[in-house]
Amino acid sequence: MKAASQSAVFGRRKEPHTVIIARGNEIRHFTVRPWAAAAAGSALAAVAIGYLLATSYLVLRDDLIGAATARQARMQHAYEDRISALRAQVDRITSRQLLDQQLMETKVSELLERQSQLSQRNGRLGPILDKAAASETAEPVPAGKTDERAEISATPGLPLAYAAADATAVRPFSFWSTRSAEPDDESRADRADKLFVAINKSLRSIEDDQAQRIDALADNAYQTAGAITDALEGAGLPVAADFGKSGVGGPLVTLDNPMAFDSKVKELDEALDTLDRLKKEARKLPLANPAAGRSISSTFGVRTDPLIGTPALHSGMDFRAPYGSPARATAAGTVTKAGWNGGYGRMVEIDHGGGFTTRYAHLSKTLVAPDQKVVVGDEVGEVGSSGRSTGPHLHYEVRRDGEALDPLRFIKTGKKLGQYL
Repeated sequence: MKAASQSAVFGRRKEPHTVIIARGNEIRHFTVRPWAAAAAGSALAAVAIGYLLATSYLVLRDDLIGAATARQARMQHAYEDRISALRAQVDRITSRQLLDQQLMETKVSELLERQSQLSQRNGRLGPILDKAAASETAEPVPAGKTDERAEISATPGLPLAYAAADATAVRPFSFWSTRSAEPDDESRADRADKLFVAINKSLRSIEDDQAQRIDALADNAYQTAGAITDALEGAGLPVAADFGKSGVGGPLVTLDNPMAFDSKVKELDEALDTLDRLKKEARKLPLANPAAGRSISSTFGVRTDPLIGTPALHSGMDFRAPYGSPARATAAGTVTKAGWNGGYGRMVEIDHGGGFTTRYAHLSKTLVAPDQKVVVGDEVGEVGSSGRSTGPHLHYEVRRDGEALDPLRFIKTGKKLGQYL
């Protein structure tokens, strides 16, 4: 009953699978259980799958190994390319840094050379500017500008600028040699370059100011010498210098040429020499007023003689002055006479060289002696009425080689040249 119930499925009997094996007269049979069949099928399937997998592995192994090898080669090539690119970048940065360093060193050398030139110019300009100041030809320095000598003497004080340049420009090179960060280094290089440009501009400004100052001093010296020459020639007085009368010419020398500065300095020196020579010659002439502030009572030329009332030549000019007023020398010279001289009364005569002499007559007292040296403005006597005179006054004469000249012409010329002498 139990076996029959197990074989019945939905009321039908399920017969087990029976395998019959016949061999000759021998017949064998055995029953195959379902689980045994499933196990055998699974084993066969596993063997088949394993065989297929092994076969596939053996077939595809070479392809897999080749693919892995190719991938590794590609990765190696990529790393090598990256390393080459980095090396090339490092070489470019190093080369650029070396070029920048050479450029900075060149700029520093140029600035040092220009500083040396300015220092040499200071040594050359110092005596000439002192000479110009002594001649009182230097123009007033405009407000907001320093004096040229102050600028030149301050020129050697550029080490502060150079120190700034060194701190900003040269020092980054030590960082460039150990670092490859470009943005910060480029900003340092830009700042250094701007600083060099500013220093160069400052030096150029100083050089231009020097050139302009030299030109202004030379022009002023030439103009002053021309004014002195014109005034002396206009008054008919002798001028030994041939100022402005010779031809001009010469090769063109541009302002950027190093010879330009030397040429300007030489021109200024020549202009100052010419001016000094003219001033010395002009100072030898009796151009001052012997009785400044006193009115003229009688001029040079023909007049009615105050004693006899007939026309006569008045060889000098008379200054109305009270008794005891000073009579002053009108130029430097040597006293040749000091004492009584006929109608002149007490008289002082001074030799100024070049054939020029002056006489101071009708004095109440003489204050100098023969062979005594005097300079312009020295008191040589006191006004009086000695000799042929009608009252206290100063009789003043100017003579050249013994010939009497109009003193008023000299006095007027002296007034014109007073600002220059």
